[in-house]
Amino acid sequence: MTFPLAFPFTALQGQQPLQTALLLVAVDPLLGGVLVQGPRGTAKSTSARALAALLPAGRFVNLPLGATEEQLVGSLDLEAALQSSAVQFRPGLLAQAHQGILYVDEVNLLADGLVDLLLDVSASGINRVERDGVSHQHPARIALIGTMNPEEGQLRPQLLDRFGLFVQLGNVPDVATRKAIVKTRMAFDADPEAFARQHAAAQQALAARIAAARDSVAALAWPDAVHEHVAQLCQGAGVEGVRADLVMLRAARAHAALAGRGEVSVADVDAVAELALAHRRSHDAGAGTPPPAETPSNETNPASAPPPPSPAPEASGTEQGESQAEHWGAMPPPQAAALHAVKPLKALAPKKA
Repeated sequence: MTFPLAFPFTALQGQQPLQTALLLVAVDPLLGGVLVQGPRGTAKSTSARALAALLPAGRFVNLPLGATEEQLVGSLDLEAALQSSAVQFRPGLLAQAHQGILYVDEVNLLADGLVDLLLDVSASGINRVERDGVSHQHPARIALIGTMNPEEGQLRPQLLDRFGLFVQLGNVPDVATRKAIVKTRMAFDADPEAFARQHAAAQQALAARIAAARDSVAALAWPDAVHEHVAQLCQGAGVEGVRADLVMLRAARAHAALAGRGEVSVADVDAVAELALAHRRSHDAGAGTPPPAETPSNETNPASAPPPPSPAPEASGTEQGESQAEHWGAMPPPQAAALHAVKPLKALAPKKA
């Protein structure tokens, strides 16, 4: 079976916080997943599929809303166990997504029990199946990506908090950006193979960078100054508990690993802080939260290294087969403000010779 080519991750533009969050969870899947909220047609599923192509296993598993718990976690064949005295496990979607992407569109419409289970596995990297006193477990290091449209309802606060990172997407900011996005999408649709060849070198470089970061991330150290900075940010944001602290430290470590550094810095924390705080910040935190730094408009896309040879502007798009409503060219009025205070991975931009 031949699958259509995914839109190249290095060709995505216009949603820098989303790209940053996806790269972080690719490096450290145990961050607890990424929740992406935004209006229709903002390249949510396209970005997730594009990321899967960069991972070693290249797996992209879509969880349908009607899935049962057995379909998700797998099942134990008790009849075979009784006959042969050996446990036979029938893999579920979590096993299929191991070392890849598990994508849940409209995760806010999924049963709370399944969302809770997904978050448990995402944070632990292990799927445990128990039935009638028989148990089985297997590795399930999944990069969990959930998307939702706020018009269709919200997640319960306790589930929202358990997602490691959160990205709030806005609409296309201006006419010029919209025009560039549509032109690039049309170029991809006209000849996907030629478009993929154009970005092949950048894709290979980014895939190698992700693989190297995954190998080195566990060895990176956190200086006490980093711990102090994280604690101050979380205290100022009025978050409950210490989950935000733990997620922010892990995300900063993944950010440093992706940049090829051997130690986590305060700058790494600042680059990922809003991704960890946006959905946990107390409404009455007030002036205790440090003001976010603005993202310069002329920053280079960290995923685009090296830049493609064509001078045409790059843009994000949607995968072939999506409904017309999911294309960048037909988008509803903005429903939410764009995420602020997420700094791009400046250190990841290619150095000039």
